[in-house]
Amino acid sequence: MEQYLGIDVGGTNVKMGIVDATDGRISNFYSHDTASWRKSGHFVERLGDAIALQLLEHPHVKRTGIGVPGLITRDRSTLIEITAIPEIDGIRIIPELSTRFPGHTFYLENDANAAALGEYYFGEEKLPEDYIFVTLGTGIGGAAIIDKKVFKGGGGNAMEPGHVPSRHGRVLERNIGKVELLHMANEMRAAYKGETQLPKDGTISTTGLVAAAAENDELAMRVFDEMGAMLGDGLVAMIRILDITTILIGGGISASFDFIMPSVKRQLDYWLTPHYLKNLVVKRATLANDAGLLGAASLCFE
Repeated sequence: MEQYLGIDVGGTNVKMGIVDATDGRISNFYSHDTASWRKSGHFVERLGDAIALQLLEHPHVKRTGIGVPGLITRDRSTLIEITAIPEIDGIRIIPELSTRFPGHTFYLENDANAAALGEYYFGEEKLPEDYIFVTLGTGIGGAAIIDKKVFKGGGGNAMEPGHVPSRHGRVLERNIGKVELLHMANEMRAAYKGETQLPKDGTISTTGLVAAAAENDELAMRVFDEMGAMLGDGLVAMIRILDITTILIGGGISASFDFIMPSVKRQLDYWLTPHYLKNLVVKRATLANDAGLLGAASLCFE
């Protein structure tokens, strides 16, 4: 069975593991806190040390995929702007690792793009070769997979749905990113006169919002209605520009999927023509917490 090494570089942790190419089973999982590698001043060297241990134990593995949270060059060799780990900006990471590990092939991609591709190869449901992937979390990320490949755009970093214009003079992720969503919820709670289980002291959490909505709490449903409407408007733009009608929603806030979908659908029905609506599919991504690591490993299929 062919296996790949998948590496998910995050602002909090770097996760890696050996991934079976046929079924996505992860073994030899390893996680290291990002902060200590940053403080060392030799982040890529420490990453290389961790890779060396994995390859020592699995010498048959010849391909490694790496997902990073930020901008990379179009040729997928160099880190441009990794906001969570600025110390590694400008590093030609693929040439460095290829020199250290001759005979081994490395693949680099933005983490949202990698997670999107992972859904094709390792997701629970069969997907078409073209789809849009949107992540709802601290920020709003996204990707487009076209002909089973990541759509890079002109400069290599296409598909940033969180930065498209939205309501209130803000971009989308400044409206419905995690912090902004909770700010909106707390503002709505302060003005709300009806009964609700949501606290009034400014401590509403995403977990609390989902739990309240699950019990048909009117205010929680209003919050998700507003969130879904803004997301729906953004999806309309992506669908019409890319001419893709399969949409996957993932990320930490995707637990709200069932509660935002009515207003998402309302916006899609309002703006899209029958040609798009007849083929439109919007569903949750399936890889959950393994999306980053499996996504990184999926780069090795390229």
